[in-house]
Amino acid sequence: MKPDWDELGEEFENSKKVLIGDVDCTADGSKKTCERFGVEGYPTIKYFNPPDMEGEKYEGERDLKGLKKFAKSLGPQCTVDTLAKCSKKQKEELQPFLDMPQKELETEVAAIKAKLDSSQQEHDALLESLQKQFKESEEANKALKDELTPKLKLMRAAIPKEAPAPAGKDEV
Repeated sequence: MKPDWDELGEEFENSKKVLIGDVDCTADGSKKTCERFGVEGYPTIKYFNPPDMEGEKYEGERDLKGLKKFAKSLGPQCTVDTLAKCSKKQKEELQPFLDMPQKELETEVAAIKAKLDSSQQEHDALLESLQKQFKESEEANKALKDELTPKLKLMRAAIPKEAPAPAGKDEV
C-alpha cells in the first residue's frame, strides 16, 4: 500500500483542497498525535473534511485507483459558514439543523457524541475481554499440548505397524 500512498501524495501535491500526508506512530514525536486521533494499528487512514478536526477512519479500497477516487471526493464540508458552496441537496439536509435553536442543537450534538463514546467504550471493553479469554484459552491449550504430546508420541510408538506386503507378488 505504501507505494500507492506515496503516488497518491505526488498526484495531489499541488491540490488546493486535498493534502495527503503520513505519520509514523512508532516515532517518539508522533505518538501523541496518533493517540489524539485514535490510531492504534498500521496502516490506519484518517481523513479530515473542514471544519471536522477529529477525523474519520477511511475503510475503503487501499489500491491507488480506490484511493484516488476517494481523494477526489474530499473537500470542505457544507456548513453554515459555507452555504454558498453547498449543493441544493446539501442545503436541504442541513436546513432542519439550521432551524433548531443553537442550545438545542449543541445539546443534541453532545448527546450523540456521548452515545458514540459510550458505544466505543463498550466495544473496547468487549475486545479487551475477548483478548483476555483468547490468551487464557491459548495458554491452557499450549499447557495441555505440552503435557500430553510426549505421552501421545510414546503411545503411537507402541502401536505396531502392519507388515508391508512382499514386493513383486500380488495375488488375487
